[in-house]
Amino acid sequence: MIRDITLGQYYQADSVIHRLDPRVKLMATLVYIVSLFLTENFIAYGIAALFLIVMIVLSKVPFRFMIRGMKPILFLMLLTVLINLFTATGEKLVSFWVFTITVEGVKRAALMVFRLSFLVIGSSIMTLTTTPNHLTDGLEKGLGFLRVIRVPVHEIAMMMSIALRFIPILMEETDKIMKAQIARGADFESGNLFKRAKSMVPLLVPLFVSAFRRANDLAMAMEARCYRGGKGRTKMKPLHYKGRDWLAYLILALYLAGIIMIKIYLKWALI
Repeated sequence: MIRDITLGQYYQADSVIHRLDPRVKLMATLVYIVSLFLTENFIAYGIAALFLIVMIVLSKVPFRFMIRGMKPILFLMLLTVLINLFTATGEKLVSFWVFTITVEGVKRAALMVFRLSFLVIGSSIMTLTTTPNHLTDGLEKGLGFLRVIRVPVHEIAMMMSIALRFIPILMEETDKIMKAQIARGADFESGNLFKRAKSMVPLLVPLFVSAFRRANDLAMAMEARCYRGGKGRTKMKPLHYKGRDWLAYLILALYLAGIIMIKIYLKWALI
């Protein structure tokens, strides 16, 4: 399961999505997430699914690579489905023992599965098609207006970039420690959920030691290079919008307008 986490990883490819300005991809991810919470009907989610499929095809990232990132949240998804399935009120569909499944519960459970899946895959497209350096530049440039109210934009962007960069490194380190423990007779697969969770405790100490050691090495390297924050720093490759970026903004605006129009139309239809 450790190897299935794709968050923070970058997939090298030559695609339209890879060449977009990182600010466009950040805004697109934000708009897409907001659109998933604007409405709860299958028509809007169908449009969101079509939009996501087009983005995946244009990104040239293998679909199986993105689906692999869904495995770590399968338990959370199953728990969410069960909660929505058995707690919703409405027209009774099936009843057994103390549980009752309603039509509204099935609808809400299906919508939650779609929402969680689209959230994970949609967010993964941004990290899979954007390097940590470009992501840092995009965050810093896109949130530059917050400097007016004394928000340390550069430092925030740097922390997020380091965190994203360390995710795959720590996952790889965890995988190595697990293999070393298994070679020494450790068992991480058998037993119930609590026993398997308890067996993961021996991993924490070497993992924390490794994480602090890497953080210390990074801090010393930044200090050796005279890093003093973002004030007065220049960029070797400053970000500039191109024609494809403005076209992407237009497509994004049309997508969001379509979701809003569907929400308004369905609201009027129910009156």
